[in-house]
Amino acid sequence: MNIEIKKSLKYIDYSAAIKFLEKRVEEVINGNKPELLWLLEHKPIYTAGTSYKESEILNKEIKIIKSSRGGKVTYHGPGQKIVYFVLNLNKRKKDIRKLIRNIEKCIILTLRDFKIKSHNDHRNIGIWVNTKNESKKVAAIGIRVKRWIAFHGFSINVSNELELYKNIVPCGIDNKKITNLSSIKKNNYKYINQKIIKNFLKVFKQC
Repeated sequence: MNIEIKKSLKYIDYSAAIKFLEKRVEEVINGNKPELLWLLEHKPIYTAGTSYKESEILNKEIKIIKSSRGGKVTYHGPGQKIVYFVLNLNKRKKDIRKLIRNIEKCIILTLRDFKIKSHNDHRNIGIWVNTKNESKKVAAIGIRVKRWIAFHGFSINVSNELELYKNIVPCGIDNKKITNLSSIKKNNYKYINQKIIKNFLKVFKQC
């Protein structure tokens, strides 16, 4: 299947990105544009998914943008790799659980390329690493499906500022911590875009 690959080098405004995604969803529904994989980083912003609670916003002074994606409250900013997609499940398997499993597989394979072991958690969506006898979240997933077109995507913490998560209850999970790749293993993550693209196409061109 034809998947357009888009890479943005400059920081992208969150609201502008979502408008672009929603437009692409309509274009895919109408058969005017191909599926999409878009890699970028956002300017600093807190976003709230459709199932968030006000109590999960600990600092009431921060600005929150409500998002159409599933999930809770999270932070996006420099040093965090955002991977958006628009996938037509009408031409794939109409199976949301399998979609999530494939996203998880893509992230796990990407981290494995950097010799980092990671795993999913059936109770808490996302990808986790075991560090210092503690399980910490390194990647988040949030999607929406409209007429069997899946969009939004996932994020991988590479070198982002972890202190900013203290303003919220990240993803609604208050008993686990957030980490990033730079904290787990000193490495050169310059080519992470290429690794993500390779693994995404490997996983999603098979289903």
